[in-house]
Amino acid sequence: MSRPKMVAIYRRASFSPKQHLQNDRAILDLVVTHLHDMGWDEERVDEDIVETGRIPRAELYLNMCQGARASELLAPLECDGVTVVNRASSVLNCHRHRLVHHLAGTGIAFPRTILLPAGSGPPAAEDLAELLDERGTLWLKRGDVHAEQAEDVIRLAPEELDDALTRFRARGIAWAALQHHVPGPVIKFYALGDRSFFRYYGADGGPKAPPPVVDREAMMSLAFRAAERLGLEVFGGDMAIPHPEEPVLIDINDWPSFAPFRDEASLTIARYVNAQARLRSPA
Repeated sequence: MSRPKMVAIYRRASFSPKQHLQNDRAILDLVVTHLHDMGWDEERVDEDIVETGRIPRAELYLNMCQGARASELLAPLECDGVTVVNRASSVLNCHRHRLVHHLAGTGIAFPRTILLPAGSGPPAAEDLAELLDERGTLWLKRGDVHAEQAEDVIRLAPEELDDALTRFRARGIAWAALQHHVPGPVIKFYALGDRSFFRYYGADGGPKAPPPVVDREAMMSLAFRAAERLGLEVFGGDMAIPHPEEPVLIDINDWPSFAPFRDEASLTIARYVNAQARLRSPA
């Protein structure tokens, strides 16, 4: 009896800056190994290959792509009876200009954000004033994918904004997000949509230090509500904790590296994906 086939799609290097490239490949490698042991044959391709339209046929796709081109080409698979984790539509929902719209008006705690074309110049002074914190600063983030380099997410003063937008435009970044700074410690989290995995730690202290004080149930509720809204199954992100009972989501990512919890996470992800693929299989 033939074994079902999976295709593991590795993220383009530009979307995994510095040490993230090795970590992103490591988690996907481990998930593939576990799934092979569960009865799957595998083929491994890079996002660059998918962008050319060369997508191997399979019953299961492990999708780490983040670019719009690859996601658009993968999108038809969602209608073909195969399992794609994460789905291309969910990946696109995480692009910041879409993320802001998807979370607006949902009651999901998220910072005040203004989206604008990078070529349009700063917004009106009164609109900008609503984003400033007690230091008179705000965050500028590229409005499409997550950071490819340090300059993609910067905290600055209003008088620095025009030059920063010019640099975005010169790099071909079409959209910018201006965002209010949420005070308090930051927590990094990793999760699966079925709640079989949820781990977190403080961004300043790291995974071996005691995490900031936070209401775990409130934090989990926020993370899973956002993931459900976006359609994510394998995800992670960041929350600011201005008050322990009131976490605020400041970022959410499709298929992070799970680096501090890689061994545990990879097996749990493989079990989840295997169960989902066999549940969704038209056979």
